[in-house]
Amino acid sequence: MKIVVLAGGLSPERNVSLSSGTMAANAFLQAGHQAILLDLFFGMPDLQGPIEDLFQNAKPLSAAPIGEVEPDLKAIAASRPEGWSDRIGCNVIEICQAADIVYMALHGADGENGSVQRVFDRYHIRYTGSGPEGCRVAMDKHAAKSIFVKEGILTPKSRLLHRGEIFSLDELPLPAVAKPNSGGSSIGISIARTREELKTAIATAFAQEDAILIEEFIKGRELSCGVLNGKALPIIEIIPKTGFYDYKNKYQSGAALEVTPAPLSPAATQKVQHLAEKVFEALGLKVYARMDFLLTEDGDAYCLEANTLPGMTPTSLLPQEAAAVGIDYIHLCEKIIALSLEKYA
Repeated sequence: MKIVVLAGGLSPERNVSLSSGTMAANAFLQAGHQAILLDLFFGMPDLQGPIEDLFQNAKPLSAAPIGEVEPDLKAIAASRPEGWSDRIGCNVIEICQAADIVYMALHGADGENGSVQRVFDRYHIRYTGSGPEGCRVAMDKHAAKSIFVKEGILTPKSRLLHRGEIFSLDELPLPAVAKPNSGGSSIGISIARTREELKTAIATAFAQEDAILIEEFIKGRELSCGVLNGKALPIIEIIPKTGFYDYKNKYQSGAALEVTPAPLSPAATQKVQHLAEKVFEALGLKVYARMDFLLTEDGDAYCLEANTLPGMTPTSLLPQEAAAVGIDYIHLCEKIIALSLEKYA
């Protein structure tokens, strides 16, 4: 099978995406497929010869490391040759059209907000995962929370703030969590316990996006639960060695203890898995996703968000959850492909 693994893009999660994409491309090659890694933002402006040759000449790739801080997007944007202003790089559409399917290894604004899926639908390009609307709603935390509330799914109370909006810090709760409304990988997220910390946290979040959320702080165990083909995988508990599960703790090996299956009571396990499946259905998601929760001492499970293109890096959670039920990395990637092709049957 000819597979384009689409990664990169111009998102703060670009490096995470390239790490996910490199691992997935190598997994597909090991499984006997013709798989190439393609950067959404840069594309292949120097493409020469038939596109078919790209697949036939595909070779394993070196691992793509993730640094402790997010990439400098302005520098990356400036490094692309002039004359191409679109966020979808040169020849990307043509190469993706030549594939049997595109494995979406994108993270963040490019790919998870549904914009690329919408373009691919227009060009009749088959791709993995959810469609445009499910991705859009899940990426918009405020919109997703509205659906959670409507469906009776607990989620931390929050207020949406827009850049330039006039508000008083005294109106906002403490302790609080400030986060970009559509971000991922914990980029731009801060926990504030004082008004001064909250002021700094708001500025940090606004440095990423024009809309941010101020959430009530919920003290609880950090859990994540993937859903594959509508069914919940084992729950994983994340225990950062220092601080909270931020960008550094997510992607630096050994920075957090991750326990699968999470040491929960049968009742708590069933509750969180049921909620993960309920969120998956409520947001109209397809094939696979991963939901993040906080579980309080009182046994309340708060859903924080849904990830429609969860990470597939060496430290990512979904592969660990799948491995707990005997699905290794290569078979997980192939299963995502197989389930995604069923959408087009």
